[in-house]
Amino acid sequence: MSRRTQSNQSRRRQTNRAGNPQRRRKVHTKYKFSTRRMYQRTFIALGAIVLFALVCVGWTIWLGQSKGDEYEKIVLSQQSYVSNTIAYRRGDILDRNGNKLASSKKVYNLVLDPKALTLDSAYFEPTTKALQQTVGMSEGAVRKIIDKKPDSHYYVVKKYKGLSRDVVDAFNELADKDKNIQGVWFEEEYVRQYPYSTVASNVIGFCSSDNVGIWGIENQYNSQLSGKTGKKYGYYDSDLNLVENVKEPENGKKIISTIDVNVQGVLEQHMQKFQTDTGSENMGVIIMNPNNGEIYAMASSPGYDLNDPSDLSKYYSEDKLAGMSDKKKMEELNEIWRNFCISDAYEPGSTFKPITVAASLEEGTTSPSRTYVCDGYQKVGGSKIKCVAFSKGGHGTINICQALMESCNDALMQMGDVLGGKRFLKYVNDFGYGQKTGIDLPGEATGKIFTEDTMRSADLATSSFGQSQTVTMVQMAAAFSSVVNGGYYYTPHVVKEIQNENGATVSEIETQPVHKVVTAETSKLLRGYLYKTVEEGTAKAAQVKGYKVGGKTGTAEKYPRKKKNYLVSFIGFTPVEHPEVVIYVVIDQPHVEDQAHSTYATEFASSVMGDVLPMLGVYKNDSSGGKTKVQLPSTKNGNLPLEVPKGGYSTEDYKKLQ
Repeated sequence: MSRRTQSNQSRRRQTNRAGNPQRRRKVHTKYKFSTRRMYQRTFIALGAIVLFALVCVGWTIWLGQSKGDEYEKIVLSQQSYVSNTIAYRRGDILDRNGNKLASSKKVYNLVLDPKALTLDSAYFEPTTKALQQTVGMSEGAVRKIIDKKPDSHYYVVKKYKGLSRDVVDAFNELADKDKNIQGVWFEEEYVRQYPYSTVASNVIGFCSSDNVGIWGIENQYNSQLSGKTGKKYGYYDSDLNLVENVKEPENGKKIISTIDVNVQGVLEQHMQKFQTDTGSENMGVIIMNPNNGEIYAMASSPGYDLNDPSDLSKYYSEDKLAGMSDKKKMEELNEIWRNFCISDAYEPGSTFKPITVAASLEEGTTSPSRTYVCDGYQKVGGSKIKCVAFSKGGHGTINICQALMESCNDALMQMGDVLGGKRFLKYVNDFGYGQKTGIDLPGEATGKIFTEDTMRSADLATSSFGQSQTVTMVQMAAAFSSVVNGGYYYTPHVVKEIQNENGATVSEIETQPVHKVVTAETSKLLRGYLYKTVEEGTAKAAQVKGYKVGGKTGTAEKYPRKKKNYLVSFIGFTPVEHPEVVIYVVIDQPHVEDQAHSTYATEFASSVMGDVLPMLGVYKNDSSGGKTKVQLPSTKNGNLPLEVPKGGYSTEDYKKLQ
């Protein structure tokens, strides 16, 4: 290759490295063209955005001028949307004659929509004026709520809960005249009321603030008394009319109780008088039908006001209440709310003796002609267990009727010994002791009874006359009813029937006997013995003029024995031939120096029966009963017989089952 050729190639390579001027111009022209197109597109997009914005502004202005009122209403409807629950009505509780013991009254709670009532809103001034005029709520109070909850659409004003229908109607009348009264509505609520206040408080129970039953029937039948809440959905249409969709609530069912409010009221009046005149640590009374287990009246002392169940000021001074902790106050309230008739267990004393006699007659280990020699005590297991007649050398030779009439512990211990622990405990269980009766009330206790493994000879001896083992009042009333009604055991209960709100029966409480405990022959014998006990024995003070009354007294030595505190009682029935009413009275530690006298209970039972028997349709028969000329023992004249041996029942500090 020549030098010239090489030189030309070299120049071409250099020229290529430097770039061809024409090529460079070509590239530059293309670059300028792309930039120009990009600028054009940007200007077009910006123009479109500006144009769209102008159109939107123009559209908004047009809407505001042509349809402003309509769209203002739409905004209002969004702010005033309503969605709230509708309370159900809790079912009523009625007595056996249809009298309302518990009912629910409709009231109204004031609800505000603070967001709709902002201070610069056109609704604030007319709405606050209407609230001031009808409810009594000041403008300042409304301002405070708005300041506190400015973004809330739902605020219940606690101070204005429970308003009457008249107040609500007055406000709604103003709101109908002025469409600028907004952001306010009234929620329905039901408040539980108890027309008889304290009557049957331990049976009825009460409700919490959220409508849940506490104690008594209110608690036991809470699911039946409760209903289901409804729902209301609503909004304001373009004409400011409230359009609502409503799901109606389902109201609770109605409870028909076995209680007779008139009998209950009279009973409680007698109890209040006794507590005022004499007083006791505790007191309970049950009046029931022995033929089906229905409770006519049941009361513990003291009762409480069902309309204000947490008020302790009736029982304690202001100074004492001020010194109580919240925990202590709650403990005291629980004691007041407690139903002594079903929740407390105690040693019954001699009111248990008919059970031992009935069991012995059933098993053939005794008979009406059988006699026992009472020398005042029995020596059992190294202990001398005494009879009430210990100080005078015993009752001598007596039969089983006289053993009940004179309340002879010695004869009962002999009966128990022959009957034996195994058979004795069988009847204890058959009569319902040591287990819940199944009464339809919460808080039932079971008491404590021996088993074959735990019962010693001394335990059998003391249990035969009502010491050592513990029972509840409702157990005693149910067991005694089966002794005198022909031998049938019924479950005690306080409710007869459940109805829907229209009065149709939903369910009835079963009143068939659970089982047969003793024969009709044994029951008849016991009725005769117990009638003799009232006519001629230790229960004379229970006589009611014009009625044949049978029954048994009880004077139980409480544990610890050395304190010499007593629980006195009487359990009785009438008429004797065909019992219709059983009454059981327990007075725990009467406030007297000498407590060991069942006359306090028998005298009380007599006065109550005289008043309530006609109410229950049990009328006097002038040819029967209550005509004895024997001087009756009375707490008023001090003519009280000795009922407990001096020094207590035993030489040993025998224990009760804990």
